[in-house]
Amino acid sequence: MVNFNSVQKSNKEIFDKDLFQKMVAERAYCKSERRDFVGGHEMDDWLEAESEIKNQYFYWFQDTE
Repeated sequence: MVNFNSVQKSNKEIFDKDLFQKMVAERAYCKSERRDFVGGHEMDDWLEAESEIKNQYFYWFQDTE
């Protein structure tokens, strides 16, 4: 069973805000690139990318105990 308190604590200790933003920016760029950089979706790309990276952080740093 996952102890969410320890996961949250682990994430706070490991979380690097600058790295997170860089990862989100790269993911959002890739999303825009797939649409041939058609404008009007910048915020959607960013929010989607942010959500995806947050989910990855959660799974990468889960305690398996």
